[in-house]
Amino acid sequence: MLIELLIVFIIMFFGSFIQGVSGFGFGLIAMGFLPFLFTVKESTLLVVSLAFVLAASIASQLYKHIQWKTLSVILCGGVLGRIGAFFVLDSFGEQEMLKVYLGLFLLAFVVYLFKNKPPKPGTTVNTTWLPFSLGVVGGLVGGVFAIGGPFFVFYFLLLYYDNKYAYSANLQVTFVVTALMTVTLHGINGDFSLGFLTYFLVGLVSVLIGSRIGILFFKKLSQEKVKRLAAIVVAIAALNLILTTLFF
Repeated sequence: MLIELLIVFIIMFFGSFIQGVSGFGFGLIAMGFLPFLFTVKESTLLVVSLAFVLAASIASQLYKHIQWKTLSVILCGGVLGRIGAFFVLDSFGEQEMLKVYLGLFLLAFVVYLFKNKPPKPGTTVNTTWLPFSLGVVGGLVGGVFAIGGPFFVFYFLLLYYDNKYAYSANLQVTFVVTALMTVTLHGINGDFSLGFLTYFLVGLVSVLIGSRIGILFFKKLSQEKVKRLAAIVVAIAALNLILTTLFF
């Protein structure tokens, strides 16, 4: 039990540090390792619950950079996606093969992290169907696997390619709202156990410390280097998750 708690602490600390520096990555890191200890459903609920606290913590530190007018459409899509994700996770969250699908999603996002390039200055950004579509898909994937961040990242990089503070602040708000929706739905459904509370409290301490340190390094570290390091770690975890589930 103590070893499991220590492992959870380390995983959450690293993931929250990455998110503090780069704006996202907590779910990618955490979901690359937690399914070795828990089911996908248990892992997702723990990560989403802590993601709510983590995003709220970061958003509170960057509050003055939030631009509420740009959030309404993508948030509507994100909430709708989380409602759909609730039914998927509730029905299939205990199945082992879901870990394979998770691993494949993780690998796809690793490719995204390596290939993603900043948008060109002057790029025209659609503010209706694009944010809504990305919100729905990001909400769905985030609600099932807790790794929907890249879909939101894509949109906010288009909007705020020259303002990393507005990019990170608005991104955190989407995480707060969508995570709150998932926690509320699963809470009403009775999916949180007493044992969950122990892991949550350990993770809570970890993400608060990790995110604070990440924010301190926000101005100093190269976000590109941090993302690439995180991508390598996630790729290793994803491959291990797939191979372990299929052959052991």
